[in-house]
Amino acid sequence: MNSAMSSPDTHHDDSTPVPAAGAEHPLRPQRSARDEAPQFVLPLVVRIEKAEPPARTDALETAARAVLVLLSDERALGEGEWAGAVRDWQDARIRKVVRRARGAEWRKAETLPGVTVHGDAAEVRVFPPVPLDGWPKELAKLQVSGTDLGDPEPVAPAPDGIAVLWLNPDLEMSAGKAMAQAGHAAQLAWWELTAAERTAWRDSGFRLAVRTAPRERWARLSGSGLPVVRDAGFTEIAPGSATVVSDHPALRARL
Repeated sequence: MNSAMSSPDTHHDDSTPVPAAGAEHPLRPQRSARDEAPQFVLPLVVRIEKAEPPARTDALETAARAVLVLLSDERALGEGEWAGAVRDWQDARIRKVVRRARGAEWRKAETLPGVTVHGDAAEVRVFPPVPLDGWPKELAKLQVSGTDLGDPEPVAPAPDGIAVLWLNPDLEMSAGKAMAQAGHAAQLAWWELTAAERTAWRDSGFRLAVRTAPRERWARLSGSGLPVVRDAGFTEIAPGSATVVSDHPALRARL
């Protein structure tokens, strides 16, 4: 499935209800009340034109930043117009689905309420959460599969002093799956930051990098106490697999 964008059933993380900022955020794979709640999904659409598709790493980083942009948007907070949908989504499993669009499809997607986030060349539009079976028709018809993004040039080491979302080097994930997992990792880091740390990250433009961890470092990273995304394993990878570690400088300083 390396060429497939991730499906709605692929992006379940195993995180617990949203804690207070700065609180511990353990992962609990057992079934909980979150499984019984109405299920919502966060739609992300990546623009992929045939002639100029984005690089894979650029798309992953842009998707992760898009999740953070949505979470920090005034419309998603307090009594904002998206706040109720975001609360309902976070009360259930934190599902994310990545679809692709080009040309007229992308232009139609841009007419729906949401935010477009730009990377070096990648464009990802994130939308308020929707019921699992209640996608807007403009998004429901977009393709989940059929794209294989790669990095045409070697990916440079992550800059010092920024958040790094470390991918498990022993897992193969499609572009869409990896984008959703990077989004999960960014969200786990966001939940554990204090208000001041969140503000600083937002003011930086949510600087982050997505990199594949060196094999010799993965065990240490995943056991360090930093937030770890564990996948429910519905399609591409085994249940409980650790997919991404969220290495934010503020969180690492607390270890």
